Amino acid sequence: MIDRLLAAVRELPPESTQQAVGYPSLFLLVALGALVPVVPTGAIVSSAAVVAFHQTSPFALLFVFLVASFAAFLGDLALYWLGQRGVRSRNGSRWLAALRGRVTPERLAQAQERLESHQVSVLVLSRLVPAGRIPVMLACLLAGMPLRRFARGDLPACLAWAATYQLIGILGGSLFPEPWQGVVAAVVLTVLVSAVPSLWRRLRGGRRGDATPSGPGPDVPSGSAPDVPSGPGSDAPPRSGDEHA
Repeated sequence: MIDRLLAAVRELPPESTQQAVGYPSLFLLVALGALVPVVPTGAIVSSAAVVAFHQTSPFALLFVFLVASFAAFLGDLALYWLGQRGVRSRNGSRWLAALRGRVTPERLAQAQERLESHQVSVLVLSRLVPAGRIPVMLACLLAGMPLRRFARGDLPACLAWAATYQLIGILGGSLFPEPWQGVVAAVVLTVLVSAVPSLWRRLRGGRRGDATPSGPGPDVPSGSAPDVPSGPGSDAPPRSGDEHA
């Protein structure tokens, strides 16, 4: 099975066929990945950049960049518009519920704090950080940010995102002579880049859990109370045996 897959990847179609099929497929996959955050859009853009790197057309990489960034931008706007409908509705919507289900309360609180501090500029970083887009988008929805304002911040975010993953693909394509080798390298590198932040958060969470003290406090004999200072300068009331007539 693996041998057949590698053989299919090695036998790439001519450039005209790649361009006729590749650009519409890239647009649809990236737009779908923006709506359904389980599609690895970063790996798709990197793979398309590898194929474009080995083509003779001087504008192949430019077309990949424009198509990927435009598709990501439209997908983000569509998802944000659907989320706005859920916020305004009394019963919410399945899109808003899906966004909430993918964000933990801790990450949502962090995104809301960053949004209050850095405003729209936080959208650029949210696109570059793996799994950082949805928490910031949900924070914008809950803050009541208008769609037009969200679009102004999301456009440069999508451009930076497409350029970053295209550079990963170019790096993979330049290291290997065959396009299929560069595609495999780009996909592996993209998966590693996406997995590192989540792994780091798990390690930090485990360290915090180990550092949290647990168990009972200092031993106190049953039936006895801790010593309470009394006398002049003490706020505690005097004991019954110490009272004077």
